[in-house]
Amino acid sequence: MSAADTKAVGPPVPAPPDPQPIGKPPLDDVPRVQKRKRKKGELLPYLLILPAIVAIAAVYLYPLGKTVIMSFQDMGRRELWSGEPAPWVGFEQFTNILGDSEFWWVTFRTVVFMAICVTLTMAIGLLVALLMRRLSTWVRLVLTACLIAAWSMPLMVAASIFRFMADSDYGLINTLIAEVVGEDWLGHNWYLDPIQGFGIITLLVVWGAIPFVVVTLYAALTQVPQELEEAAALDGAGAYGVYKFVTWPVIKPVFTMVATLSVIWDFNVFGQIWLLRGNKPEPEYETLGLYSYSKAFESTSFSQGTAIALITVLLLSGVAVYYLRQLMKTGEVE
Repeated sequence: MSAADTKAVGPPVPAPPDPQPIGKPPLDDVPRVQKRKRKKGELLPYLLILPAIVAIAAVYLYPLGKTVIMSFQDMGRRELWSGEPAPWVGFEQFTNILGDSEFWWVTFRTVVFMAICVTLTMAIGLLVALLMRRLSTWVRLVLTACLIAAWSMPLMVAASIFRFMADSDYGLINTLIAEVVGEDWLGHNWYLDPIQGFGIITLLVVWGAIPFVVVTLYAALTQVPQELEEAAALDGAGAYGVYKFVTWPVIKPVFTMVATLSVIWDFNVFGQIWLLRGNKPEPEYETLGLYSYSKAFESTSFSQGTAIALITVLLLSGVAVYYLRQLMKTGEVE
């Protein structure tokens, strides 16, 4: 080939780059796009629960803030009706409450009552949930329908039924006991003794709470792998061993959640005692909720009532912290 031919041909021309597919970003922008999508995916759960958070904040934050402010004031009937600003007293309300022996007796009564209710509720609920696994399908459906019907019954109706059952003159409980031990129980008033009266109240509280516990725990039991239970039984484990090492680890997070909710609900029992005692509970039947109501509306010391309510919130916050720690231990919260 001559020099002229080489000059005419020239250097080789590089091939043009492959055209970028339509609708796709350049290769250099792929990591940036993936990172942007990942950020959107991380924000999506928070955006979905944002309306619920706003609604809860609108309903609870203002009353809670008002409670905190009133607990540091001396709000009486005159300030409430006239709109005059209540004088600030600092920690005087808390000092008076914490220095009152009656408050500590009411707190002790509330804790004991709550502990008994929660223990009975969780024990009976767990036993019934375990029993439901062994029932036939149609019996289990009938039992579930009965539990839901009991759970959906209004509190006023349930309290009226239990009040009739424990009536001193026409109560079913007295009639049944009289058939066994004699007619001396006819006309027996259960509420003259606070221990017996709280027994009737406990029956009402436990009866109303068991359906939720049973349905929730049975749903957790359905997640226990049957092949693991069968394998444990084949290896020689008894019924208790199968439950302890196979069933319990699976249902423990749900059991902890339900038990924590039961503690909060039973600690704040108000309507059951109020209705069974004819809207005028005696001081021997006061729990912290009723004690706060009594101080606020019967003694017209609204600041003392709000201070007691705030102390109750702080006590229950400890229960919530314990629940969160249990969740972290089980690995549900990272």
